[in-house]
Amino acid sequence: MTTARIARRTRSTSESTVELELNLDGTGKSSISTSVPFFDHMLTAFAKHSLTDLTVTATGDTHIDAHHTVEDISIVLGHAIREALGDKSGISRYGDALVPLDEALAQAVVDISGRPYLVHEGEPAGFEQHLIGGHFTGSLVRHTFEALAFNAGLTVHVRVLSGRDPHHIAEAEYKAFARAFRQAKALDPLVDGVPSTKGAL
Repeated sequence: MTTARIARRTRSTSESTVELELNLDGTGKSSISTSVPFFDHMLTAFAKHSLTDLTVTATGDTHIDAHHTVEDISIVLGHAIREALGDKSGISRYGDALVPLDEALAQAVVDISGRPYLVHEGEPAGFEQHLIGGHFTGSLVRHTFEALAFNAGLTVHVRVLSGRDPHHIAEAEYKAFARAFRQAKALDPLVDGVPSTKGAL
């Protein structure tokens, strides 16, 4: 009998308060309220396309900047993913996805390796300063992947292959990551134990 791959996490600092619950073996249901509307949209897309049930409630000092809230949510999400994965027995481990959104095209590759590493490239010049939805700067896309990779123990490569509209570029990146993570976390009946010659991930 497979152990339920669920986790509940909270984090409270002087900058934000985050409550999060996830189920890696869900159907993509979500309830997201982060006080950063575009990030709500991206986390909803992550849940839907990774088939992860996700509930997030967060507040923070968004009157200063969305950075603290987005980063802290990403840290908590990473911790929850690591916890829910358990010893990683039976997982596929690797995932690769290429996702378009109109003119934008992004690729993500995920290895549930236990070794945090991020390679992130290809966003057009100036993307990191662009405001998306009036509240979310393009630089926060990379911050999300950095926090997730480090705190979940993932090796993540994300490449933007083409794109002009910042919203489309960001959304293609998040969806590509979600689809790659969906493959990597999937339980493979052909895998016996942990998929590593070391015997641990």
